[in-house]
Amino acid sequence: MPKLHIDTDLGGDIDDLCALAMVLNWPDAEVLAVTTVAEHQGKRAGYVRYVLRLADREDIPVAGGADVSLECYRSWQGLPDEKVYWPEPITPVPTSLDQALSLLERSIEQGAIIAAIGALTNLALLEKRSSGILRRAKIYLMGGYVFPPREGFPRWDNEMDFNVQIDVQSAYYVIEHSNPTFVPLAVTVETSLRRAHLARLRQAGPVARLIARQAEAFATEENYEAQYGRTCKGLPEDIINFLHDPLACAIALGWREGVEISEIALKSEIKDGWLCHVIDASGKPTQVVTRVDDKFNEFWLRTVARENSVSPVARAEQIVAGEPR
Repeated sequence: MPKLHIDTDLGGDIDDLCALAMVLNWPDAEVLAVTTVAEHQGKRAGYVRYVLRLADREDIPVAGGADVSLECYRSWQGLPDEKVYWPEPITPVPTSLDQALSLLERSIEQGAIIAAIGALTNLALLEKRSSGILRRAKIYLMGGYVFPPREGFPRWDNEMDFNVQIDVQSAYYVIEHSNPTFVPLAVTVETSLRRAHLARLRQAGPVARLIARQAEAFATEENYEAQYGRTCKGLPEDIINFLHDPLACAIALGWREGVEISEIALKSEIKDGWLCHVIDASGKPTQVVTRVDDKFNEFWLRTVARENSVSPVARAEQIVAGEPR
């Protein structure tokens, strides 16, 4: 049974919520802990705790890490209107940075896979506190711009690689002091959360219904249907958002259907304030996801809506009571 630790900036782009919902329903996987990054004095940790409560998984430890007020970030990372995205006010859960780093360290020592689906600030600070720890960690990074998206998808460049570029120094430090697997933007941009998915999400459990609520709000604010659905032939016209973080977490947990991973020699350097990766025979051998197919979208939907998002304890009680599987 794989163990997973998620380091996330949940509370902004809704794909972090989509990732957490998926791993909570993942069969035969154990989520050891969740840490948050680019914190707003514990607000993101509060969002995570709220989702875990909906899923009846309050046993999972949560700690808020590096705060958005730190000077390492390229720009301010605000939060969407809580009254629109969440059904009720969410209480912040402020914790010390040390608590978050200790939680990360404990997960690594227990052999957990680290799914880094936000800025890499927490991981950089952990390495500086406990030198050499990241070399022992199995890290899957949502990010790393190695090649551009394929024809038919948004023609995003290196500067769109948010998780890496929002805190360049930390990203560079982590990549140089670890052996991460990149799940790059050029691959994750081929995934999609669609308007056609919303009916199934609304009919599932409370976490899936929260995704449907936030997807509606996100669609209204961002209008990816017009930006990408009608302009990129590789994407469905009813796209609401990309499943960047769910794909990274799924690959971390072993999803391989339609997935290709290659070892590529990369040199990383900071140029004019941006982190760049160049394919170079003398570079560091790096595992990079190079292809995924659209089977993942349906897999994500099935997993999130599986068993109506009933908690493992509640599901066991249903089986004992003789309810149908």
